[in-house]
Amino acid sequence: MPKKAIQLSDHFTYSRLLRFVLPCIGTMLFTSIYGIVDGLCVSNFVGKTAFAAVNLIMPLPQLLGTVGFMLGTGGSAIVGITLGEGDPKKADRYFTMFLLAALISVSVLAVLGILLLRPVAVLLGAKGELLDYAVRYGRILMLALPPFALQNMFQSFFVTAEKPLLGFWFTVGAGCTNMVLDVVMVGMLHWGVEGAAVATLISQLVGGVLPVFYFIDHHNTSRLHLCRTQFYGRVLWDACINGSSELMTSLSMSLVNILYNFQLLRLAGENGVAAYGVIMYAAFLFVAVFVGYGNGADHRGDPASGGYADPAGQYYYAAADLPLWLPESPVCVLPVHRSAWGLYGIFRLFGGQRFGQHPARQRFAAGAGGRAGGGAGAVCSLVAAVRCMVRKGRAVK
Repeated sequence: MPKKAIQLSDHFTYSRLLRFVLPCIGTMLFTSIYGIVDGLCVSNFVGKTAFAAVNLIMPLPQLLGTVGFMLGTGGSAIVGITLGEGDPKKADRYFTMFLLAALISVSVLAVLGILLLRPVAVLLGAKGELLDYAVRYGRILMLALPPFALQNMFQSFFVTAEKPLLGFWFTVGAGCTNMVLDVVMVGMLHWGVEGAAVATLISQLVGGVLPVFYFIDHHNTSRLHLCRTQFYGRVLWDACINGSSELMTSLSMSLVNILYNFQLLRLAGENGVAAYGVIMYAAFLFVAVFVGYGNGADHRGDPASGGYADPAGQYYYAAADLPLWLPESPVCVLPVHRSAWGLYGIFRLFGGQRFGQHPARQRFAAGAGGRAGGGAGAVCSLVAAVRCMVRKGRAVK
C-alpha cells in the first residue's frame, strides 16, 4: 500500500519529518553539483589556469544571486502563514509578487555585474590568461543570475506548496542537464570555460524557468499558483526582513570565499586558488545536507491542524514538539566538515572551517518571529561573518 503524501497540516513524528525533508536535502545536494561539475570538466579538459579562474570568479555571481535566497526564505514564510490563515488567493498574489520582485532586482544586478566584472576580477588580483578566463566565464554566469535566483526561491516554495518531491525532481533534471552538457560542450566540443558556463546557464533555465509553467497551471494539486498580482510594499519589506539571516549567511559565505581567493592568489598564486576550490567542492556537499534539512523543516501551517500562533499572529506547526534544528554538538558536526577537508589531504594547510551557526538553525531563525526573528538572525550572521573573515585572514598570513 503506497504511503500517504505528507502535508504541512499533518502531525509530524521523527520518521515523517525525515521523509518530508529528504527531498529538500537531495535538492541542495544537486544544487551544489553545478559548480563542482564545471570545475571537474574545466580542470580535466581546459587546464589549471582555467580551473583557478572559475573558482576565483564563481563567488561573485553567487553573491549577487543571494536575493533569491532572501525572498525565498522570507517569502515562503509569509505565504505559508497566509495559507494557514485560510486565504489561498492572497497567498498566490504574494507568491507571484515575490517571484517578480526577485526577477526584476536580480536582472538589474546581473547588468551591473556584467559591467563591473572585469574591474572586480582585476581587484581580486587576476591578470593575463587568468583574467581572460575569469571574465569569459563570469559574464555568461551573470546572464544566468535571474533563473538562478528563481531556482533558489522555488526550493522553498515547492515545500510550501506541499510538493517537495516535485521540486527535487526539477533540481535533479537541472543537475543532470548540467553534467551532460558539461561533458559535451567542454570535453567533446572543446568550448572551454564558455562551454562550462553555457551548460550551467541551460541547466539553471531547467531548474528556474520550467517550474514557472507548473505553477501557471491552475488545474494541478499545488497549493500555490501564479496569478495577477499587485505591489504589496509592506509585505515585501517583511519578507526581506524575515529572510535577512539567509541573505547574510549566503553573503558572508561568498565574501569569505572572495577574500580567501584574493589572499591565496596573492600568496600562493593559481595553485592556491585551485587547491582551495577542490576543498570547497567537498565542503559544499556536506553543508548541503544541513541546509536542505533546514529548508524542509522550517515551514508553517494551519493552527486548526496542530499548529500554534505566536503573539504576532504567525502560525507554526508544533510537529509533535520535535526539534527542527540539528544539535549543535561538536560530535555531530565537526567530523563531517573535517572529513571533507581531510579528503584531499590539505586540511592542516588551511586550518579547518568553523561556522558561527549551523545553516539549519539559521534557516529556522529566519522565519521564527517575523521582524524579531529575521533581525536577530541577521545580527548573528553578521557576527559570524566578521568572525569567520578575521580567522581566515589570520590563517593565510
